[in-house]
Amino acid sequence: MSEENQDRIVLCAASAYTKKYFLNPLFSGLPEPVQRELNITAVVFTERVGGIITFFFDTGGNLLIETGASEFDAAYDDIGADLEVKSLRSEKAELLESIETYFKVVALHQPLPEDV
Repeated sequence: MSEENQDRIVLCAASAYTKKYFLNPLFSGLPEPVQRELNITAVVFTERVGGIITFFFDTGGNLLIETGASEFDAAYDDIGADLEVKSLRSEKAELLESIETYFKVVALHQPLPEDV
């Protein structure tokens, strides 16, 4: 594991190459509809864009999205992937914010925000 990956906790990931989806077992406590929506979101993303998408938390509890591709994947478009991530963040804002809040409260033991 590279040094940059040691300060993050993967929530889930999907790969267009292996046609697989992974949900970190640490998050099996998420409600089933949330788990299902994450699965659909990640898989649809890789079907549209290709490559790999990873949802992860940084040390501050922020939910981040990373995409990438094999160096041999000439069809993968970095700019298109970035645009898709922006669109995903907009369309799924409520879902992503609720998952981030869940992580901060359950894993980081931060108090529940007052506006929830």
